[in-house]
Amino acid sequence: MSKVEEFEALRPLLFSIAYRILGSVSEAEDAVQETWLRYDGSTTRPTSTKAFLSAAVTRISIDVLRSARVRREEYVGPWFPEPLLSDPYQDPARSVELADSVSMAALLLLERLSPLERAVFLLREVFAFGFDEVAEAVGRSEAACRQLLVRARRHMETGRPRFAADSQERRELATRFFDALKNGDVGGLRNLLAADVQLVGDGGGKAPQLAKAVVGAENVARVLGAAFPWLFRIDVTCEPHEVNGQPGAVFRDRDGRVLNTMVLEVLDGRIQTVRGVINPDKLGHLGPVADAWAVDREAKRVRRQTN
Repeated sequence: MSKVEEFEALRPLLFSIAYRILGSVSEAEDAVQETWLRYDGSTTRPTSTKAFLSAAVTRISIDVLRSARVRREEYVGPWFPEPLLSDPYQDPARSVELADSVSMAALLLLERLSPLERAVFLLREVFAFGFDEVAEAVGRSEAACRQLLVRARRHMETGRPRFAADSQERRELATRFFDALKNGDVGGLRNLLAADVQLVGDGGGKAPQLAKAVVGAENVARVLGAAFPWLFRIDVTCEPHEVNGQPGAVFRDRDGRVLNTMVLEVLDGRIQTVRGVINPDKLGHLGPVADAWAVDREAKRVRRQTN
C-alpha cells in the first residue's frame, strides 16, 4: 500500500481518537490533517503505521487540548462538545465502549481529566491499545501510564453515564418526545421526562440560550412547550437523528440551514437530560448555519401578533 492508502485506511480511527480527546469535530479534523503532514514528511516507514499515526494524532490532540482548556474556562455559559452525527470508526469488538465514550455525557465527564489522563483512558479503555502503545503515544513510561489510568478510572467511575435502555426503546421515546414538542403538548412532554430532568443549552454567547439550566419535569415541559411550537409556525423543521450516539434531532430554518441540535439522554424509560447546541461555531460541519437571532426574533414577533 502507498502512504496515502495506508493513511486513508486509518483515518476513521485517527479522527475518532482526536474527537474524543478534543470534543471538537473541526479541531479533530485539523489534528488528523497535521498527522498526515508529519507522516508524509517522514523519511522512514514505521514498523507499525497504526501505532505511529495513533501516537502522532494523540500527541497533537493533547497539545491542542491544553491550549483549548484556557478558552473553555472563559466560555460563556455551559460548554458542550461539537455534535457528532456519525462516528466514522467502527469496531464490532469495541462497539459498546465506542458508543458510550462518544456520548455528550461521557465527553463532559472526560473534561474532569487532565489531557494525559484523558488520552491514556481513551487509548486503553476505549480503543484497547496495549500499555506499550499507550506509553509511546503519550511519551510516558508504562508504569506512569498505569498510574494515570488508575486516576482516570477513579474520576470516570464516580459519574459515568449508564444508558441502560436499548436503542429501539430510546428511538421510540425520542419519537414521542419530538411529536409532543411539535404540538406544544406540555402534558405529553411531562410524561416522558424524569422528575429531575435538566434542560441545558450551549449558545456560547453567540446565539439565544437559556440563562441557566431548567430543572424538573414540569418546568422543562413548560419551557419546551411554550417555545418550540412558534418555531415550527415559522417553518423550522426537526430532523430526527442520532447525535453522539444518542437519540436527538437537527433543527433547520425554512431555508434548510442548521439552527441547532438536540440530544436526549435516556435512563429507566425516562429522559434524564435534554442538551441543545446552538452556538453557530459548533454547527458549521453540519452545513450552512442559520441566523439564530433572526429566527428567534421572527418567532417572538409571530407569537406577539397571534396573542
